[in-house]
Formats: sequence, C-alpha cells, structure tokens
Amino acid sequence: MTTVLAAGLLLSACGSNNGGSGGASSSPANTGTNTESAAPASSPAADKKIVLGFSQIGAESGWRDAETQSIKDTFGNDPQFELKFSDAQQKQENQIKAIRTFISQKVDAIALAPVVESGWETVLEEAKAANIPVFLLDRTVKVSDESLYTSFIGSDFILEGQNAAKTMIDQLGADKQVNIVELQGTVGASAANDRQKGFQEIVDANPNYKIIKSQSGDFTRAKGKEVMEAFLKSDGKNIQAVYAHNDDMALGAIQAIEEYGLKPGTDIFVVSVDGIKAAFEAIRDGKLNVTVECNPLLGPQLKQAILDYQAGQTLEKWIKSDEDVYFGQKAIDALPNRLY
Repeated sequence: MTTVLAAGLLLSACGSNNGGSGGASSSPANTGTNTESAAPASSPAADKKIVLGFSQIGAESGWRDAETQSIKDTFGNDPQFELKFSDAQQKQENQIKAIRTFISQKVDAIALAPVVESGWETVLEEAKAANIPVFLLDRTVKVSDESLYTSFIGSDFILEGQNAAKTMIDQLGADKQVNIVELQGTVGASAANDRQKGFQEIVDANPNYKIIKSQSGDFTRAKGKEVMEAFLKSDGKNIQAVYAHNDDMALGAIQAIEEYGLKPGTDIFVVSVDGIKAAFEAIRDGKLNVTVECNPLLGPQLKQAILDYQAGQTLEKWIKSDEDVYFGQKAIDALPNRLY
C-alpha cells in the first residue's frame, strides 16, 4: 500500500463502490497527460478557516460512503478547515445547485465528485469568475477549457478496465472461449465510460473473448442483481464470465448467479472494480475471482492539494491515487487491513 493509502486506512471509512465507482479514471479532459495549474499569489489570513464546499454524488455504494467518510474525517477533524457538505442523491441538477450555493457563500475551495462527465461548463465558469478553485474527485468532466478546474484527484479508470480484462484472461487462459456479460456503471459517468473502454481494448485483442451483453447496473447492488438476473434468464448457459464496473454490482450479480443455481467464482468467473472489504470477503469465500482496487480515501490528498494551492504552489492537473489488483491468497492476506 502506498503512504497515502496507508494514511487513509487510519480513517474510520465505511463499505464499498465507484464507480465508482467509484474512482480510476481517464486523464483530465481526456488528455492523457499531467498539466499544471497555477495557484493564487496570496493565502488567507492565518486565523481564518479555509472553507471547503464538497458536492458528493450520493450514497449509492459502500465505496461512495467510504469516500464521504474520508472527506468528513479529514476536514472535520482539522481546526484550520470548515466543511460544507452536500449530498446530490445522484442528480446533476442538485450538484449544480450546491456549487452555486457554495459560490454565493464565498467558500475558499470547491470539491466535486461529478455524477456525469458533461454539462458542467456554465457552473464551473461561474466558480472561476468568483476565483474559487474547483477540485474534481474520483471522476472527470468534459469541458472545452481545462482551466475551469484546478486538479483532478483520482484513479486511472481506463487502466482499471485493462487490468480487469488482463487478469481475467491470465486466469482463464487466452486459448479458452469465453463469453462475457458486462455490468456497466451509471450512464455518462467517466468511471463507467473509461472502465468499459479499457476492458474492451484488451478483449478486442483476444478473439477467444467476447462481450455478448452489456447493460447499466447504475453502480448499485440491487440493480446489478436485477440486470444479471435478466442476463441469466435470456442466455444463462452461454455465460462464462461477468465484468462489473464496481464491486457492489458484482455482489448483486453473485446473488443472482446463486439463485439461478450456479456457483459464482466457479461456474462463472467474476471480476469487478473497487476493492471494498465485502469484495475481499467474497474472494475469500470463493464467490468473486478478482477485484481491481480503486482507492476512495481521497481526503488526505484533497487536503494537501488545497493547502499547496493556498500556499501558492503549482499543482499537477491529475493527482493520481495508487492502486493494486487482488485475487486469491493475496486478497485473503490483505483482508484484515481493509477498513472500507
């Protein structure tokens, strides 16, 4: 584990997903490079608290809960900060409203975990006009002007998808004929778009592997179970593997597979993304084969980025979180240290 992750594990973070989703991710504005963002020339008075407004997507998964808890623990326990928190309940219009409220309150910084990639230009222009830096967490946005946000803090979603596919092929064998069903994340979310893209790139390079069905499970366990039930009902005998864009959907799929009368992890190979504690437990129990880690404990990295910005330092456009791939005994050995 990296220093950042180790520090994050000391926080009392909760359960699972990203979409995830979760985060892994494409580069900011899909550039694939680290550009830099200039900081202000002056910082606030020493006795004035730094006010952070945080717009969270919602609480669709344990991963999202863990990210929220990391932010609350990091900023709520630091006397130099004041945190204003808004739960958007997975609606972009609620996030836009929250950002405008933060702007009217003249906060010192805004953190945004965007529910989808597009539709942010106008409100981010308003934040820029108010000289309020915006930090993106775990998901990216598509904007014509990259200066509308200061930095993106999160994962490489494309790499997560690639790692999921590579590990599946390594474990099942490149010569085996494998039909895959895909449980996608929220439609329009960068985590879903890029995890699909990365996985597809690797699968397309191996003619024996084929995605036969793909549908959104919206990053939730209940929806993942529902979609998997439909997949099994229509084509259960032809499914050899499941790729879920987050662990929660995979756990729902595992329930559906068991209720269908098959053994998840044995009859159907299951790989997912996030690395939540429940996924490690499922690997231990032989029901999940692989989880690709996506670190939700971004509070410490966000705090350091804000402090560096206030101090006039130049920030990277993409501040990456370090992650790993877990399966078999490696996952079992890591389970005692998984606190989210």
